[in-house]
Amino acid sequence: MQDNATTVGAASRDDELIELGVAAAAAAIRDGDITSEAYASALLRRAGKQADLNSFITIDESAVLTAAREADKARAAGSTAPLLGVPIGIKDSYATSGLRTTLGVSNLKDFVPQQDADVVVALRNAGGIVFGKNNLVEMSFGLTGHNSPYGQVKNPYGHDHVPGGSSSGSGAAVAARIVPASTGGDTVGSIRVPASLCGVVGYKPTNGRWPGGGVAPISHTLDTTGILARSVEDCALLDQIVTRDTATRTPQRSDLRRVRFAHAPRQYMNVIDPETAAHFTAALESLRYAGADIVEIDLGDGFMDTTNQMTWNFFFREMREAVTQFVARNNFPVTFDEIYNDVKPQLKEIWSHVVVPTGSGYLSEEGYEAALSVGRPKLRRHLGQAFTHNAADALLFPTTPCPAPRIDHGSNITIAGHQVDERFLAYNTIPTSGAGLPGISIPIGLSTNGLPIGLEIDAAHGNDRNLLDLARRVEALFGTLPTPA
Repeated sequence: MQDNATTVGAASRDDELIELGVAAAAAAIRDGDITSEAYASALLRRAGKQADLNSFITIDESAVLTAAREADKARAAGSTAPLLGVPIGIKDSYATSGLRTTLGVSNLKDFVPQQDADVVVALRNAGGIVFGKNNLVEMSFGLTGHNSPYGQVKNPYGHDHVPGGSSSGSGAAVAARIVPASTGGDTVGSIRVPASLCGVVGYKPTNGRWPGGGVAPISHTLDTTGILARSVEDCALLDQIVTRDTATRTPQRSDLRRVRFAHAPRQYMNVIDPETAAHFTAALESLRYAGADIVEIDLGDGFMDTTNQMTWNFFFREMREAVTQFVARNNFPVTFDEIYNDVKPQLKEIWSHVVVPTGSGYLSEEGYEAALSVGRPKLRRHLGQAFTHNAADALLFPTTPCPAPRIDHGSNITIAGHQVDERFLAYNTIPTSGAGLPGISIPIGLSTNGLPIGLEIDAAHGNDRNLLDLARRVEALFGTLPTPA
């Protein structure tokens, strides 16, 4: 039987280990300061203590420990793989060989794929360990973290509050220190919204930068895989690994002098929670004090409403075909119709109107083609001009218009006296998705009731590495949030 001092010492060691980020854990394992087995064991114990968050659908503890022991053997044999022995959470929309993949629906509760998604292949090839499959909104269709068959994910900073979605379990698990990073998928904000509400860093790459093979889709126009972590450094490391981007970098700057940020308050702060607005305004002042130039721009009348409508049209119009092709191509033992018939009633009702071709709100072929050939190129030009005409390095705005709403409010949310539905949580993130730009959300503080508030930084199309470098410098002004209780 362990004495009290031994128990306290083990708990203290666990507390140290779970705080390690991806880069720090990888370095500690490579240097022999810790073993992968010790690190993975501490994370598994943390997962058990935080099980009430419901952030994972599946964890195979035996497989995790076996992989960790193999990593330690590889390290002893001289391996210096960049992620050697580091466990990573995988959103359950990603196929994982040997580990069940549900896509958040009951039809696939026992399905185990034979192949990994492309991103999972890259992570494993770099020495990473699949820790488990993160809970998500059914078929990644929603923003509150509610899942009917696998349960509601809870926010680590307030268990009565939503974590955001659809990468809900990913955001919650990273914030709760169960894993140092988790993969996500972003169609209209499904990485950045949970990152903002859970107080972590969420990176959405330029569309097409990260591979999407083996990941359940919604919209081929909007979808991108990406990552949630606790630091920009970790996002940048994982971006290099997944994209195999080994280009030589210029020496990193630490200051923000001569950096020019644009913000568009008339578009991104029209309906916003007062505390979120106050934190954003304070963030702008901190950036000015650090030497950055802040310029206010106006994206024009109707910009947000038009962009939101067009982007949601892509989301709804492309889903049925995308899912149908995905399950057939990847040998998932289910059809779209079987999924449709088994999802929760609220979701089935929405799909019946806008996703299936017989629905009253289903976008016509003419409307769809016009959005692709006219609407989206126009949006890209318009946002591109926000950078070029103003010589701006990045666009800034509050990631979400409010901190995490309460779970018991369901889909109905009140923000600054306005009644909105859950889709409004993605109101600010949607233009980035519609234009396919890279964006990253970083935490900038806590509300008076202890809920995280996020700042989004967007860059021009394809400027991902510059965005990550800039976000690292901005992050240094605000630090990281305290570990949730």
